Amino acid sequence: MKPMFLPGVENNPQPSPYLDAIRTLQAAGQEYPQIWHLFAFRPKATAHLAAFTQEILREPGPLTPGFRELIAAYTSARNHCPF
Repeated sequence: MKPMFLPGVENNPQPSPYLDAIRTLQAAGQEYPQIWHLFAFRPKATAHLAAFTQEILREPGPLTPGFRELIAAYTSARNHCPF
């Protein structure tokens, strides 16, 4: 995977579940969402963003969670980033 645009964020993670996930997937040679680097950089500040994402994608709403995931995956593909 290419390095992030923000190496200061990528290279300064704090202990968190996101850091654990990053290291596990890196060790396995697998890709992962690079936004996890931001979540690992400032876990306390990004906890609200993670909760917001879960609420938007998975809670009841006019679109099914699967359709919302499809929209997010399509948007990520158009932006050339893994989903």
